[in-house]
Amino acid sequence: MQTERRRFLGLLPSGTLVLALGMHELAHGATLLAVRVWPAADYSRVTLESDVPLKARQTLVPSPPRLAVDIEGLELNPALRELVGKVRADDPNIAGVRVGQLSPGVVRLVFDLKQAIAPQVFTLPPIASYQHRLVFDLYPSTPPDPLEQLIAQRLGKPPEAYAPTTPQPPMAGDPLGELIARQSQASAATPPALSPSTRRQDMLPPGTAVMEAPDHPPRPQTGTAVTDRLIVVALDAGHGGEDPGAIGPGGTREKDVVLRIAHKLRDRINTTRVGGNPMRAFLTRDGDYFVPLHVRVQKARRVQADLFVSIHADAFFTPEARGASVFALSQGAASSSAARWMAQKENKADLIGGINLGGQDAQVQRTLLDMSTSAQIKDSLQLGNALLRQIGGVGRLHKPRVEQAGFAVLKAPDIPSVLVETAFISNPEEERKLRSEAYQDQLVDALLRGIEQYFSRNPPLARNRGV
Repeated sequence: MQTERRRFLGLLPSGTLVLALGMHELAHGATLLAVRVWPAADYSRVTLESDVPLKARQTLVPSPPRLAVDIEGLELNPALRELVGKVRADDPNIAGVRVGQLSPGVVRLVFDLKQAIAPQVFTLPPIASYQHRLVFDLYPSTPPDPLEQLIAQRLGKPPEAYAPTTPQPPMAGDPLGELIARQSQASAATPPALSPSTRRQDMLPPGTAVMEAPDHPPRPQTGTAVTDRLIVVALDAGHGGEDPGAIGPGGTREKDVVLRIAHKLRDRINTTRVGGNPMRAFLTRDGDYFVPLHVRVQKARRVQADLFVSIHADAFFTPEARGASVFALSQGAASSSAARWMAQKENKADLIGGINLGGQDAQVQRTLLDMSTSAQIKDSLQLGNALLRQIGGVGRLHKPRVEQAGFAVLKAPDIPSVLVETAFISNPEEERKLRSEAYQDQLVDALLRGIEQYFSRNPPLARNRGV
């Protein structure tokens, strides 16, 4: 025991800065309820859930990279030992975890890391089905670039195959790779949230004369030649990771079924052309991990998406509610009390999924999300109506019109954005449909037809030269 203790203490060189995190009171006799690990290229998360708040202090050792965390009020137990086996070999950030009893009432975790990381360690109060959580978010010091992820999709490689510090050259004759490479170069010095706008009037070639309409972006004249450029559709699978979303009576988790639908829709979009132009789908999350709402918007803007479609599966207090719905943003009051309730519920995702409110850019991102425009909302309603018409052909609609409310995830100021509630997962019959491959395929076909219909009426204009 003494040898093990000295080995763990050896990770703390003299003069190392130790940060105190968590509640002020010491958590003596805490019971660990669950240990969860969520690996992803964006970041890896480890969560310790307990019956009382935990107090922790961390030390980041640069070489070899590892993070040591001392947790007070805990004794080494089987739940903590399970953490070692929960780290997957394909975790992009964590190579392994070591656990030891540093002293009575103090447990040390050592995360052996695969690359330099910028850790965030914070606590979350009880919410929904969770009690107190101690969260370790391990972000790569050089984060992955969404544009490179788009290239990876095009070449059939996983996103981690591309080192974020060394952009990959496009394949010869690959217009998608060349376009994205130019986009990446043009926006390299631009913060993600301030990347170039994708509103159609901002993508006209230089020198093009445009008559400004008072309430909406200019439309190309009938007969205008189609542009030869990539159309990017951002697909946002709701919830994920710590946030399961709604859970059906049969145990179906919303986060799982909407990710499957997003994958299917991505595959269909990636083989579709509109007006001679190739389409490419970008997923804001491609696995089971949590993405904060403002980051979903930020990712869509980073890849200069032409559309943003957030996919969900509704739930209500009673199992009788049924039917699909489509929502757009509202700058004022919600279009109905149900829409307002739905927006409030979906906007709680950050609290359930767990975000570090101490993050220095959180306030900046929230400010940027308030830059919604009437033009964006008008285009979003057109997109929503196109999708609603097609969805109504394969299943029941909950409401025959696009509803509006203050959904945080729809607040990209320059991207037409909608949220699709595919069905009520709380309805046993609709839960079974959502689990059905056949229904998922029908739904995906309907969504693709709606997207194609929208672009047939609102052709994307050429992007700025050099972009």
